[in-house]
Amino acid sequence: MNKYEAMIIVKPDLSDEDKKTLFKQIDDAVTKNGGAITQSGVWAERRKMCFPIKKFIEGVYYLAAFNAPSGAIKELRNTYKLNENILRVLFTRMDN
Repeated sequence: MNKYEAMIIVKPDLSDEDKKTLFKQIDDAVTKNGGAITQSGVWAERRKMCFPIKKFIEGVYYLAAFNAPSGAIKELRNTYKLNENILRVLFTRMDN
């Protein structure tokens, strides 16, 4: 199991209830692929981006730290890409 961090930019126009549901889906995708969330939460609420992504100039930044097998990252990337409320995802492998 490797340690990872995922920075996920979410659409800023979601309601609070939709954000909670989306954040739960993000965390559930990690556990479904054999990982375990160690820490997760909103990193920045409605932060302005340097350039527009899918015509949005602001986004909600969600940071999740988790342990997962290396093959799970490809599955997570595909899962997050299918979600229309997620604008961008960056995975970073942390040193043990």
